[in-house]
Amino acid sequence: MEPTVTQREKSAASIPPRHSETVVKGFLRTVEQYGDSLAVNSLDGSIRLTWQQVREHVEALAAGLSQLGVSRGDTVALMLKNRPEFLFADLAVMSLGATPFSIYATLPAAQIVPLLDNSDATIVLCERAFLDQVQGAQQEWPALSTVVLLEGGGGAGTIDWTEVEKNGAEDFDFETSVASVRPDDLATIVYTSGTTGPAKGVELPHSSVIAFATIVEYWLRYFPGQRILSWLPTAHTTERVAGHYLPVLNGCTITYCDDTANIMAAVKQVRPHIFFSPPRLWEKIKQGIESQWATLPEDIRLEVQQALQQSLEKVHLEQADQPVPAALEQACAEADAKFFAPVRHSLGLDADGLFVGSGGTMAPRVLVEFFHAIGLLLDEAYGMTESAALGTRSPKGKIRIGTVGKAQPGVEVKLAEDGEVLIRHAGIMRGYRKQPEATAEVKDADGWLHTGDIGTVDADGYFRIVDRKKDIIINSFGKNMSPSSIEGALTNSGSLISQAVVVGDGRNYNTALLTIDSVHLWAWAMEHLPVASLCELPEVRKAVEEEVSRANQQLSRVEQIKKFQIVGGEWAPGSEAVTATMKIRRQAILKKYADDIETMYGEEGKN
Repeated sequence: MEPTVTQREKSAASIPPRHSETVVKGFLRTVEQYGDSLAVNSLDGSIRLTWQQVREHVEALAAGLSQLGVSRGDTVALMLKNRPEFLFADLAVMSLGATPFSIYATLPAAQIVPLLDNSDATIVLCERAFLDQVQGAQQEWPALSTVVLLEGGGGAGTIDWTEVEKNGAEDFDFETSVASVRPDDLATIVYTSGTTGPAKGVELPHSSVIAFATIVEYWLRYFPGQRILSWLPTAHTTERVAGHYLPVLNGCTITYCDDTANIMAAVKQVRPHIFFSPPRLWEKIKQGIESQWATLPEDIRLEVQQALQQSLEKVHLEQADQPVPAALEQACAEADAKFFAPVRHSLGLDADGLFVGSGGTMAPRVLVEFFHAIGLLLDEAYGMTESAALGTRSPKGKIRIGTVGKAQPGVEVKLAEDGEVLIRHAGIMRGYRKQPEATAEVKDADGWLHTGDIGTVDADGYFRIVDRKKDIIINSFGKNMSPSSIEGALTNSGSLISQAVVVGDGRNYNTALLTIDSVHLWAWAMEHLPVASLCELPEVRKAVEEEVSRANQQLSRVEQIKKFQIVGGEWAPGSEAVTATMKIRRQAILKKYADDIETMYGEEGKN
């Protein structure tokens, strides 16, 4: 049955053809226009390269890879952290008409093998830190015949990266090779995080990347010399397009942070013009700000709290499209100068024209309102790997908190009869690599991408994502609930609960599996307890009970959590419970903690 159309914005014809037709041709245009400008930078200042120097590295590596036999249609695996060499490798492979793809640094050998098999990769470029993982995968996938090692000295079976650069094919013509790359050639394969099963290889041609680069200019400007901080995994679409392709196409300056544990120190140093992050980091930033405020003298702390409440009142009025009284406007301006601007400066989030975004999953409304109140206009967008990260975005200056904005220019968005969000535009993925049946399940004959997400849309065309279609909880009374909304209430009710998975499908009531934020647990313990076995202590459970209780006050009676089980410290990125980008592997968690779940339900669990 044809889905019901709730909103469409189709203006692809009006999009100016600003960018080159392929990423590598766009790269050469950038070198031509901004060759002497700073292109890449390292946090310690040891690496500072212009775009012309980047080209020299790319050309040398491309010639070397050509000598090794890499040619049009091949695939090359990259297992590198956020560093300049990733840029060189990605562009060098593409310039040969071949396809680079990035492997998450946290993947063990057993999980790398299926990616090599699916991609047909016979060569990998990696750094020493990942050599054991790569060679472990190589034992199971002997077709991986060549390992190019960045630091060299890896012994038999590896080739020194610098030797590859030095020993390029003598007759290699870089510009001719780049010119031969076509828009329908694959720019990359991005493997999904595998939250609902084995990872699938999303094939994105150059035309998809160029579509993103063109459309993004309607709401976010990239410009020469703009400070970009590359820190999210390069195997993820957001980092690939926003922290990699777009800076290349626009002559920005990219600084690389290869250690996410130090990301906020890097932000303070670089002071980026654009900063994206999943909601979890924004939650930690908020908690850090509030912890600092809590240490202020009481009179100043009360003044800050009053200023925050006034600013939140202003945000609420603006969101309701109501006028802000002049007195409140003035009070907020004074509070911003006195309290909030210094906070932004201390974070490193005070660049002119700063854009801050949150994505990957919906952030709790209270979190977004907090950042708006302190002058960081956190924006949420919606897209997915299969849509080349395109979908919805708030128009400039018109962020509607709690939504993911409106359909972007050149993009059609609509809801199916069951509320599933569908997306269509010129940059939709070619398909899942070697999986035509899986492709047909999500991409219909009319070109609509079936996202698997349930959404709503208001009268002004602003979309809201409710939850994953497969994750919606329907309890034994037939009540539909969004687990992510409930989980968001739990993780934002205080500082101890770090992650939450709500259970209740087919049950009489909801329960939750919770992890504890280790940093705040130690801080709480230092204040309340002298002992170490924290998660098992009744004092800890009582403190968590208080946070669950506060969360329940925000939820309807049927949504409330009746029982919970603390299952330990935080699930680590890249673990069996959480993907490298901190997405919950819900089914894996439900299986792992099946006994804990049944204990929470007891006899009622059999109903």
